Amino acid sequence: MNKPVTIIMIEDDHGHARLIERNIRRAGVTNEITHFEDGSSALEYFRRIENEPADMNPILVLLDLNLPDMSGIDILEYLKNDGHLRIAPVIVLTTTDDQLEIRRCYDLGCNVYITKPVDYEQFAVAIRQLGLFFSVIKVPDPLNA
Repeated sequence: MNKPVTIIMIEDDHGHARLIERNIRRAGVTNEITHFEDGSSALEYFRRIENEPADMNPILVLLDLNLPDMSGIDILEYLKNDGHLRIAPVIVLTTTDDQLEIRRCYDLGCNVYITKPVDYEQFAVAIRQLGLFFSVIKVPDPLNA
């Protein structure tokens, strides 16, 4: 049985978080969104679900790099080095447009890197494609990852 994909948004700016969620909803994506305002809370959540992979819904991570307590790079490294969580797609949504930082994120395993402020039309297209992705993809079972 396919479980629904949960969107994990790690974004400390409340305005950006609301805008991202509103644009996701406007694009027709109705998946659950779990929002974390800092890296520590997100890592605590990831540690909890990695210890219970049978109960884990597939996740997609929307990740800001500039968090108040750590770099999003640390979270990306954690996810991509974990046996169960490394399969989770990660979309970096951040204000950092430094080419070295972008390359580092891709080298670590991020799937998409989007610089804020996001052009609404481009973001809407990406989110619609994400909605299509959710409707057709079979996410690997974390127990067999």
